[in-house]
Amino acid sequence: MKIRVGVIFGGRSVEHEVSIISAIQAMQSLDGDKYEATAIYLTKDNDLYIGQDIGNIEAYKDIPTLLKASQRVIPVKENGRFLLAAYPHKAFGMKPVELDVMLPIVHGTNVEDGTLMGYIKTWGIPFAGCDVTSAAVGMDKYIMKTVFADNDIPVLPCRRYTTKDYKNMDAMISDIEERFSYPVIVKPVNSGSSVGISVAHDKDGLIKSLDNAYTFANVILVEHAISELQEINCSVLGDMEEAEASLCEEPYHSDEILSYEDKYMSGGKSSKNGGASKGMASVARKIPAPISDDMTKRIQELAVRAFQCLGCNGVVRFDFMIDKSDRSLYLNEINTIPGSLSFYLWEPAGVPYGKLLDRLIELAMKRKRDEERVTFSFETNILNQSSLKGLKGSKGSKS
Repeated sequence: MKIRVGVIFGGRSVEHEVSIISAIQAMQSLDGDKYEATAIYLTKDNDLYIGQDIGNIEAYKDIPTLLKASQRVIPVKENGRFLLAAYPHKAFGMKPVELDVMLPIVHGTNVEDGTLMGYIKTWGIPFAGCDVTSAAVGMDKYIMKTVFADNDIPVLPCRRYTTKDYKNMDAMISDIEERFSYPVIVKPVNSGSSVGISVAHDKDGLIKSLDNAYTFANVILVEHAISELQEINCSVLGDMEEAEASLCEEPYHSDEILSYEDKYMSGGKSSKNGGASKGMASVARKIPAPISDDMTKRIQELAVRAFQCLGCNGVVRFDFMIDKSDRSLYLNEINTIPGSLSFYLWEPAGVPYGKLLDRLIELAMKRKRDEERVTFSFETNILNQSSLKGLKGSKGSKS
């Protein structure tokens, strides 16, 4: 019997479109002999849809028409089975779709940050990838840095600012200039795909960078920008018990940072067909990265340490920075659901995309089995105690 996989993507995120590309790309690589896949589109209004064209990338050129031809659904748990049922319910409508496991392929705020994982977890169905905590910590760049620093994983010092600070721009700029020398990099604390990130070389540039970052988030991060920078990425696959690192890559970009356009709209050297439909696989890159064997080993070891430090699961990607002036190494950030699931870092090592997806689903099932061995509740008679009678009307009582 085939494993019934729900591939969920989209959501209320600035990376909505990137998620669609990554998910449909993954569905095309799922082994049809092993899996019965259902594409589940999460709209920007957080409604769920399934249908014949939900897994067709061309259909997303006209989303309103796509939704009219598709079926809105809601999750239902029935006798231990997980179902997607038509909404609104019709007596002779769609037969509920049963699923065995969920494969979330979402990017960005409101989905990748643990929000969707918590939603799925309440359904009681196994899901691939990071759990609620590791996803949330990994998405918040400030919290992520503090956890890594506390575990002796090298990160650049940073400063966190909120919209309260933004109201007093002069004081915020003074604080930044006191703490960091130019250039500085300004980024939303919880965005991905380089959205809202920019480098400032002087005060005027800093004002523009702050305005840009606050467009996409209420909390931002500022840190010194490495001038002689070499960026290296490494993926990790596994769980807290066992994890392995991929080959390392050096992504190339057209500006001081790897931009959204570099990642998804460049066509890249590695893209056979060009265009954005290849997702992160289209970025121009060098695999393996042109770094020493010692540096490669160090990055791979740090990546696995960071992965297990956060309690990650599935496949993630870590972005490292090398300061070429002194060869210092820093972990920049984690992508808990990387674009294209970083399959391009595993294929050169003999792990085709289909096998990578097999492993993700296996890890999801394993985690569910592990969780079922843990006791989350126990029987008590607390609600039958006579002392509860005194609680009647206590809502408005005064102490």
